[in-house]
Amino acid sequence: MAAATAVVSRRGNDSFRGVFSDTWSVTATLNASSLADGAGETNTIAVPGVKLGDIVMNISMGVDVSGISVTPYVSAADVVSIRFQNESLSTVDLASTTIKCVVVRLV
Repeated sequence: MAAATAVVSRRGNDSFRGVFSDTWSVTATLNASSLADGAGETNTIAVPGVKLGDIVMNISMGVDVSGISVTPYVSAADVVSIRFQNESLSTVDLASTTIKCVVVRLV
């Protein structure tokens, strides 16, 4: 499990009044393994306060992920999982990168 290097939680969310009760802005460093074509890997990030049912709205990575499906989701209390699935027809080895994502809880 990768430790998040920065997690900011905010209640209220004025610009989304009545939609989200909580938001988390997460920044973490991950280094995915080398993936053969068709192979996948799930990495996790400890994010205190998130729970099942929360939504990972978006994810940004500092590396090119062409040919790779990236699926972020809340997999358990306090855990955001990121699934990497290689569909590029060749082996891909992503470099260590900074990942940023936003997690929200609907009202």
